[in-house]
Amino acid sequence: MAFRIELPQRAASERRFFVGMAMAILASVFLGFARSFYLKPVFPDYPAPAEPFFIVHGITFTAWIFLLLAQTTLIARGRTDLHRKAGAAGVALAIVMVVLGVVGSLIAASRPTGFTNMPVPPLQFLAIPLIGLALFTLFFAIAVVRRRDAQSHKRWMMLASIQLVTPAIARWPVIGGLGPLAFFGITDLFVVALVIWDLRTRGRLHPVTLWGGLILVTVPLQLMLAGTETWLRFARWATGLLG
Repeated sequence: MAFRIELPQRAASERRFFVGMAMAILASVFLGFARSFYLKPVFPDYPAPAEPFFIVHGITFTAWIFLLLAQTTLIARGRTDLHRKAGAAGVALAIVMVVLGVVGSLIAASRPTGFTNMPVPPLQFLAIPLIGLALFTLFFAIAVVRRRDAQSHKRWMMLASIQLVTPAIARWPVIGGLGPLAFFGITDLFVVALVIWDLRTRGRLHPVTLWGGLILVTVPLQLMLAGTETWLRFARWATGLLG
């Protein structure tokens, strides 16, 4: 009988947890891009991309964050029917995001000044958004395949969305000057929150949290390749495609 009482309580807490994670992601993205995008009229002198392309880029990626919040809220309210219908729009949006993300990254890396407010050399920094987009695509694809397994699906979707937070954190006040390890270190706190949740409610890590989380926290090691001649040769070739 105790188990039957506890299970609904855990389900309700879990729904609140994932809604809270989505809200934290939204707040992180807003903080990072407030001065250069969301509140640009309030900060007219703050550096921002000059290309109109990035207005579309920003709106599209913002739509994903709001969709994440909407989807977690629908599940919390028991509207799985609407959640499934919105999922189809999510697939289309994700495809557009990846295309815009790749093009936007190449545009930024091609500028003489590089990525806005990023002191890292642009061809090296290009590794951050491209690896991020690759992992987002991987996690999202797995989430779609595992959509009938609610526990796996929600974790893959959350990890995919967490992967998008790093560029915003890199633009937080003060944090931007600390370098990539700081960006990723703060992003990893979202993974830590998921780990703590699993341990408190399940007594062990869900396999998605374990393996997906390990992939995310080891991304900084992959960035060591960004300074190699092999990567720089690829980056020069990729940015050359825009010319």
